[in-house]
Parts: sequence; structure tokens; C-alpha cells
Amino acid sequence: MSQQELLLDPVEETQAPKEKEKAFSNINTRSFVMVVILLSVVLMMSGALSYFIPQGEFDRIEDADGNLVIVPGTYTSEGKTEGIAIWRVLTAPFRVFASEDALTIIMISIFLLVMSGVFNILEKTQGVRVFIARIMCHLKNKGGPVVCLTVLVFMLFGSFFGMFEELVTLLPLIIMFMFSMGMDTMTGLGACMLAACFGFSAAITNPFSVGLAADIAGVAALDGVWLRLVFFGVTYALLCTFLMIHLRRIEKDPTKSPTFTTDEVKRATMVAPCSTEDDPKEQRIFRVYAVFFLVQVVMLVLIASIRAISGLAIPLLSVSFLVGGIICGCLVSDSKKKVFYYLGQGAAAMAPAIVMIAIASSVKLVMTESGIIDTIMNTVIEALSGKSKFLCILLIYVLILFLQVFIGSASAKIMLVMPIIFPICQGLGISPTTVILAYCMADGFTDVILPTNPVLLVGLSMANVSYGKWVKWTWKLQLGVLAVTLLTLLVAVGIGY
Repeated sequence: MSQQELLLDPVEETQAPKEKEKAFSNINTRSFVMVVILLSVVLMMSGALSYFIPQGEFDRIEDADGNLVIVPGTYTSEGKTEGIAIWRVLTAPFRVFASEDALTIIMISIFLLVMSGVFNILEKTQGVRVFIARIMCHLKNKGGPVVCLTVLVFMLFGSFFGMFEELVTLLPLIIMFMFSMGMDTMTGLGACMLAACFGFSAAITNPFSVGLAADIAGVAALDGVWLRLVFFGVTYALLCTFLMIHLRRIEKDPTKSPTFTTDEVKRATMVAPCSTEDDPKEQRIFRVYAVFFLVQVVMLVLIASIRAISGLAIPLLSVSFLVGGIICGCLVSDSKKKVFYYLGQGAAAMAPAIVMIAIASSVKLVMTESGIIDTIMNTVIEALSGKSKFLCILLIYVLILFLQVFIGSASAKIMLVMPIIFPICQGLGISPTTVILAYCMADGFTDVILPTNPVLLVGLSMANVSYGKWVKWTWKLQLGVLAVTLLTLLVAVGIGY
């Protein structure tokens, strides 16, 4: 991911797009290579296991939604081990597109390409920047509450639309906005980067976590949404409290700000972010994209309300974002050709993620073809049978946390482990909604604490804040989030959520 030039005229597009210009969602090459190597090792290990683990299977029946689910207690095995041919392992990433899961994988791949392309249109035509800037400018000079309102805006974008990286590109704008009200860089980081990440993690309809996981589980994305709403509210209150305490501290003594020295230098050189508020072109961009986001919210509500279309959430959202994004881009851009260029550029930037998804999905394919996946699931179910359900969901939470260190991509982790975890949890009596909740919690919050996350490093470099200073400032908040997370999971298990 590359830093973006945020303070350019949002509609000044007189020059042709530069070939070397990167889309906002451009996947870090080093991270991509590391993830591919890791997933390839896991794939080879899954093939090697077929030479040691006996084959077996569960009986399966169709549920009310037409999904095949295992029947607990029906596992049978003849004790045979027949290793899968090496060529089948090596070709699995290609053959997975012709497997029984092909339609799901293809739909998810198309969805990611479309979303990345549309978000790139929004970023390149400055749609999100202008939208956020206008809201912030109208809130200017309203004191401390403006920070909480800023946090709410960023969290809502992350929670509903799965936006994180593209929101972090607005960091310089938010820092300038906070400066204009006498606040500091850390407040800007909290109201922008922390808020976007916390919204992504406290997901309500986040299509990149809730949406994809629900599709794998065969449930509607809005199933169990009430607890996710409660968790969102608690997380929002926690972050606002953290920032309010910080603001009170620096109001009494500005030198207690971790960035006091550098902020004094910045204040003398930065320009107020509301200087172009009366620009008619920006007004047009704001109106157009306000309608765009309103339409997407309405679409989410319709999908949630109409059960007959809830199973088509991914394709419906893809079409809605694609059509809406192209129309809005054409309305605010001086060149219609550039809109389609940005769409293709964004989609191309997401293409490496499709490779990761294909390799991750291949793990299940290899274990299914070798007949060992049911054996593995039966072993886990027997080991956890009779144990506390909270312990079981906690183990899943820890597993996702561990994978998060090596695999930052939410979609890649979902395709790697969710097809196996969901049937296991079904056998243990744990609902898919609880698993999805645990996944979202484990997948997102660590994005602003793990030094392996490129978005965090880019954000800190934009703000000129060291990683050590960041950890010292946020570690208590992270502990608070962990406590709230575990308590929420405990409640979810206790009430049979």
C-alpha cells in the first residue's frame, strides 16, 4: 500500500493517469510473497497428512437452507490411509475453481475485485476525502464532542462497508482538522486510524469479514446482528472514553502529549482543511457520494429485511457497488474513460488476493479428496466434546489471532479455516453467528498493534510517530478491548447466541 496525495484538488484530472500510480488497495509485495509461501507450506502439509491420517466420513443431510451439514455421531472409518498423489496437491489451486466450492470462490473473487475497483474510484475522484472533510468542517469548533462524532463516522464506514486502508489515507486531513481545534497528532490518529480499525473489527455488515464468512457458513449476513450492534456500541464508547481522557490530560498540560514537540512544528506549516468548503465542484462530489452511501445502506437494509434475497448478499452488493460506483464516478469526473481506468486499476491491485484465496481454498480440497477432513474434524470434536463451549470458542479466537500475525488478509484466512471450523462448531453445538463474531474480533483489532501490518506502519509514518511511542500510548486501550472481547464472547456462548 502506498501513501496518497490527499491535499490535491479533488477533481483536477487534466492529466492522463500515470501508469506507475498505484491503487489504494495495492497489496504489499513482501506481504503477498510471505503469505503465498506460508499458504503453500500449509497446502503441502495437508497433502502429506493424507499418508498418516486414516480416511473416514460423516453422514450429511440438507438443512433448511439447502446446505449439506454433518450429522454428529455418524463418523465411520475403515482405518485406511491412502496418500493423495502429489500432482493433485500441486494443481489444487487451479482445480479448486472446478470443485463443489467453485461457485462460492468465484463469487467471492469477483466481489473482492469489484469492491477494490469501486473503492479505487472513490479514492481517486476524492469522494471519501470530500465526504469526510465536509462532515468534519461542519462539526468544526464544537469542542470535545467533535472527536466522538469523528470516531463514529470512521467506525461506521469500517463496520458497514469494510473500509480501513482507504480511510487511513485521510489521516493528514484529520490531523490538520484536530490541529485547527487545538488538539494533537495522537488525537488525529485515534479518531482516524484507530476508529477505522475498530469499526472494521466491530463489524456489523462488513462484507470482507461478516459477509464472506456468512456466505461460507450458509447463513444470512444479518443473522445475529443485534449482538454485533451491541459490541459496536461498547467498542465505540471505549474508544471515545480513551480519547476524552487523553484530551483532558493534554488540556491541563499540553507537554504531556507524546507528540508535543513535533506538533509545534507542524502547526506552523499546515493549512486548515476547510479552505475549499465553498468550491462548487466539491459540493457536487459531496452530494453525489452522499447519495451513493445512502443507496448502499438501503441495499444492506433490504438484504437484511427480505429473507428471500439474504442468501444473495454477495452478488447483490457487488452489483450495487459496481453500478453505483461507476455512475457516481462519471458524475464527478471530467473524464469517463478515467473512471473505468480507476475501476480496472483497483481490481488489478486486488488480483494477488485471488491467488491467496485459491491456495487457501485448496487446503480443504486436498483434505476432502484424500478423505481425511472428516477424520480431522471428528478428532477435534471428540477432543472438545464435553468441554466448555467458551473454551472452544476461545481456542478458535486464539487460532485466528495466531494466523493474523502471518496472514493479514481477512478473506484468505476465511477461506483457509472457516470451511473446517464451521462444521466442527456445528458438531459442538456452537452457532455460526458466534464463530463469525469471534472471527471478526480476532481478525481486526490487532491491525493497529502488530508491527507486521503495513497499514499501521504507513499510518505512523504519515503522522511521524514511532512504533514504540504508539504502543506506549495504546497498550491500555488494547487490554481494554481484549477484556470487552472476551466478555462479549462469554455472553454469546452463555445465551446460546
